[in-house]
Amino acid sequence: MKRKHIISFIVLLFVLVFTSACGNDDKEQQADKQSKAEDNTENTMEELQLPEAALQKLDSGEDVKALQLALKEIGYDIKDNGDFDAATVWAITDLQMQKDLPLTGIYEEETAEVVKQLVKDGSHDFEPGKKLPAKAEPATTDSGTNVIANPYEQLVLVNKENALPADYTPVDLVVPDINYPFTEDLPKKKVRKIAATAIEDLFAAADKAGLELFAQSGYRSYDRQETVFASNVQSLGEEQANQVSARPGESEHQTGLTMDVTSRDMGFQLNEDFANTDEGKWLAENAAEYGFIIRFPKGKEEITQYQYEPWHIRYVGKKAAKEITENELTLEEYLTAE
Repeated sequence: MKRKHIISFIVLLFVLVFTSACGNDDKEQQADKQSKAEDNTENTMEELQLPEAALQKLDSGEDVKALQLALKEIGYDIKDNGDFDAATVWAITDLQMQKDLPLTGIYEEETAEVVKQLVKDGSHDFEPGKKLPAKAEPATTDSGTNVIANPYEQLVLVNKENALPADYTPVDLVVPDINYPFTEDLPKKKVRKIAATAIEDLFAAADKAGLELFAQSGYRSYDRQETVFASNVQSLGEEQANQVSARPGESEHQTGLTMDVTSRDMGFQLNEDFANTDEGKWLAENAAEYGFIIRFPKGKEEITQYQYEPWHIRYVGKKAAKEITENELTLEEYLTAE
């Protein structure tokens, strides 16, 4: 019996030693894997070298390629071709939507920090395309205009060939602190948040120059545009109505990036005479400095397909506004330039 006890004890001791050794091996293997994973993450971060400069649609080069490689690293199915193309804009916009960042489709400091963190963390719980599907079904309006798949980007092109979805309402509409010729709390006081600070700065600069700008009409919903267009058709006929106003979905006002501007001398009306006022001249010369363009310039009616509107300004950001204004381009020409 004693011999059996001794043998049992030896066997038990062997099992305990073997189990302990295996456990230590497992721990060492896990630690080794974790260390390698951390090393790989660090190596990935070093290899990617995320760009520090802001990047946007139409940019190209090594910085754009580095950004695309980072986006691919976190799961976006895009090409790393060095061109800030529609797919890259889509990826940035979707990322911004998921992380509650300003919706611009532009790579800037806040977006860069989120991309860097996702790459560092391994982006295990991140689902590319969750908020903005990459391959939305093609759609057209009742009049046959193509419906825009990404209406959120700052450089979205809305015209008679590109319409906003009927159910699109900007999520970041605010009322900027500027002059209005009316006191009612109306939707047309609003613009998107990314344009609000810029238009406040624009109006403040005009005031400093001894001028007084007034905001007459900003955001306009799809339904409201439908009413406006129908009214113009009734009074002018459809062809003429489409020269002075847009069909529902085809109006920039629905983007929340546009404001119609007037002055006291104009009786707060909107017509071409505004271009000859001190406020109109100042606006044409200075809007780009604050990220705005005169959206429908004189002499470009065949391109924009709208009459000259010196009162209609559109926010595109300082970089695009400077290039558009200096080269006397329309937004259509800027976005389709080779």
